[in-house]
Amino acid sequence: MSDTSVISEQSILVDVKDTYHVITLNRPDKLNSFNDEMHRAFYAALETADADENCRALLITGAGKGFCAGQDLGDRMTGSDGAPGPDLSETIGNFYNPLVRKLKSMNIPIVCAVNGAAAGAGANIALACDIVIASEKAKFIQAFAKIGLIPDAGGTYALPRLVGAARARGLAMLATPITAAKAEEWGMIWKCSPPETFLQEAESMVQAFSVGPTVGLGMIKQALIASESNTLDEQLELEREYQGIAGRTPDYTEGVTAFMEKRAPKYSGKA
Repeated sequence: MSDTSVISEQSILVDVKDTYHVITLNRPDKLNSFNDEMHRAFYAALETADADENCRALLITGAGKGFCAGQDLGDRMTGSDGAPGPDLSETIGNFYNPLVRKLKSMNIPIVCAVNGAAAGAGANIALACDIVIASEKAKFIQAFAKIGLIPDAGGTYALPRLVGAARARGLAMLATPITAAKAEEWGMIWKCSPPETFLQEAESMVQAFSVGPTVGLGMIKQALIASESNTLDEQLELEREYQGIAGRTPDYTEGVTAFMEKRAPKYSGKA
């Protein structure tokens, strides 16, 4: 059973399943680029998923031919006749930074199914998710340099960590599109799949996550994020702390019991 609801004039579609949510970016005529209204609707959809105790995983994808072209530049036109251009730091501070922080702070697995072009901030929103599965028709473009900007939505943070410093510089400064197959080869995304099956693969993964050991999966996510800035000693201590919590969850007991009894586990996802 699912309850499909439309948020904010259909710029964002939310399909509430029994154990997970599906969020679809839905401005296909604009390649799902963000305007202010869509920003607010997307963030609201994330908050709704985060507040739903039955939501144990999240799938994000796009409608139409593209995943997301980033910011709708029609909403951020430059000044004319000597007038100053828009203060883009406000767009970043009000919308993109809170969005990326929200994706990272949610203690559930987030899978992004990239159906087409992911450009600019659209690419970096995908990379802020936990696992990315892309159609073979998809491509990733750090388009910012083409209009005199820098990668935002966490792009300058994620790129060197995912693909290394040299490739990050090339992607950011040359704004060269790369295919989903190349993104997989470089370790930028988890998997590139045929366009006929990629979405089904992504949703199957989300379905599996949504009946998995939710607390443990959330701590894996947070531990990996913390490792990006922790020293080895700090990370070892974090592992000790998190493992102590994980070992006291009902899911650990169920997992071990199911293993001993040679049956599939039935995780509650509760702490």
